[in-house]
Amino acid sequence: MITLEQRWRAAGHKSGILWLTGLSGAGKTTLAQGLDQALFERGWRSGVLDGDALRKHFSADLGFSKADRDENVRRVGETAIVMAETGCIAIVALISPYAATRAQVRARAGNLFHEIYLSGTLAVCEGRDPKGLYAKARSGMIANYTGLSDPYEPPEAPELALDTGVMTVGESLGRLLGYAEGVFGLG
Repeated sequence: MITLEQRWRAAGHKSGILWLTGLSGAGKTTLAQGLDQALFERGWRSGVLDGDALRKHFSADLGFSKADRDENVRRVGETAIVMAETGCIAIVALISPYAATRAQVRARAGNLFHEIYLSGTLAVCEGRDPKGLYAKARSGMIANYTGLSDPYEPPEAPELALDTGVMTVGESLGRLLGYAEGVFGLG
């Protein structure tokens, strides 16, 4: 059986899960894709598990109740764990609004799990409103919208917090890349 350490030596880096959490519009997908590109350019094995894409396919059978959101996070967490256990860096871009559910993924993943909090405020995220979802939620077209009619529970002790309402994309990406190099580099 191939050990995780053998996979790390073959890949030239350690594996794990970078779990990007924050409100819609905080920059999770943008930073996940940017980090994936930067790691690819270094020859590292990584992949993005994006909440929006996974909702369309992997979790299309789920709604937005608390139970369904918890199940979505569980599914994504299990997928990320499999990726990490095969030597990849799983970059998860997922609102994952409930602290207890993120804690369950952390408990399952152990030291492979790294929580990254994108702390852009509701005002900043709503001002971006890249998909017009906040406006739809405020008009009553979308129920159970995180940050408005449903809670978002920020991490209390993330491994890294990035204020994407203040920092530029480049600054945020630079800090995220530096963190990834620090925890996954073999050097």
